[in-house]
Amino acid sequence: MTHIENPMGVKPVFPLLMTMSIPAMVSMLVQSLYNIVDSLFVGRLSQEALTAVSIVFPLQNLVLAVAVGMGVGVNASIARSLGEKRQEDADQAASHGLVLTFFHMAGFVVLGTLGSSWFVGLFTDSPQILQMGSQYSHIVICLSGASLVHILIEKIFQSTGKMLAPMLFQIVGAVVNIALDPILIFGLLGAPSLGVKGAAIATIIGQCFACGLAILFYRKKNCGVHIQLKGFRLDKRMVHKLYSVAVPSCMVMSMPSLLVGLLNGILAGISQISVAVFGIYFKLQTFVYMPVNGLIQGMRPIISYNFGAGDQERMKRTLHFSLATTGTIMAVGTVLFLVGAEWILLMFGGSQEMLDIGVEALRIICSGFIISTLGVIIAGAFEALGEGGRSLTVSLLRQMVIIPPLALVLVHFTQLGLTGVWITFPIGETAASIAAVVLYRRLWRTKLKAAGK
Repeated sequence: MTHIENPMGVKPVFPLLMTMSIPAMVSMLVQSLYNIVDSLFVGRLSQEALTAVSIVFPLQNLVLAVAVGMGVGVNASIARSLGEKRQEDADQAASHGLVLTFFHMAGFVVLGTLGSSWFVGLFTDSPQILQMGSQYSHIVICLSGASLVHILIEKIFQSTGKMLAPMLFQIVGAVVNIALDPILIFGLLGAPSLGVKGAAIATIIGQCFACGLAILFYRKKNCGVHIQLKGFRLDKRMVHKLYSVAVPSCMVMSMPSLLVGLLNGILAGISQISVAVFGIYFKLQTFVYMPVNGLIQGMRPIISYNFGAGDQERMKRTLHFSLATTGTIMAVGTVLFLVGAEWILLMFGGSQEMLDIGVEALRIICSGFIISTLGVIIAGAFEALGEGGRSLTVSLLRQMVIIPPLALVLVHFTQLGLTGVWITFPIGETAASIAAVVLYRRLWRTKLKAAGK
């Protein structure tokens, strides 16, 4: 009966992978679109308002990284426990996840209260930008608790193979946010004109709707996992188990913001246009990697469950189908960047100088897309197996260990100039993919074969 009730142990792997991945892909698409729409509304106020909101983005990304990091840790632990037929451990993972999330909420209240003005002041001397940025940051960071709880419940649902409900939570929150943005920012329908503060309030209300819906679904629908707070006591073993995946996952999610900052510093010393080109690339690449990230969300609980169940064959098929699907997505992205680089830049009003720099940049960087398939998917598999340290190692190689220092060397000590910056991307992807394969083979010979037996 248990196998029949949980499709992760019996349903054909490829249809199961697609069923679990496509809703996650849609959720991430909605998330990306409403962030863009949010910026468009704020940008209509003034350039200063858009700058203020942009400055706060790393803090918002930190909230998201902490929420998703804990969610991934809980997700992997629950799915593996269910595969091992250890319902009590699955329930304990969910309960610990919620309690630890409450601690995270308190931490962000302190950070938002004491650190908002200080953080914004690091990036601007403008009193107007400082004021707007501090207001926005204070609201979205101090009141981020709804987002933390919503994402945790979303990952609990995903851990049991239920992917449609999390997509609904995300869509409802996004729609509410988008609907309220113009009303609260510009004072429509009799509402007061709140400017940047209105954008922050709209964001929080959207998050509260998503959280409320998530709690309602959890209480009304049987997702197969029970949060039990009565008589709760922290278990050091479980806390360590969750954070061993959550901390590396959180660090991985924080890396892109740091990478952008470091490379912008290098590029600014060469050309301001190159900074704009890199900004365009970074926005565009999310539409290539976004469906892959959704695929990983669907892949993780399948691998975790079958690892717990000791089914090596289903684990391998899940990994192979994930690699094949991701390779196809990356191949399509590569063709689009190679063939349409000039057209893409013209969409952003690219000047001739931007075209001269950008066409080369997009074509060189995209040469690493297909190579990145191994690094990205195997890093996701490591998280599913509770090997957060290995996942972090691969991600560090992809984004931090090779690209920034090598770019600095090639720019200052060779004649390559901007080309030296762009070629670090395929080099970094190649090194990360090789490392991922080596680490996975070692893990297979030790931990995974033993689990299968």
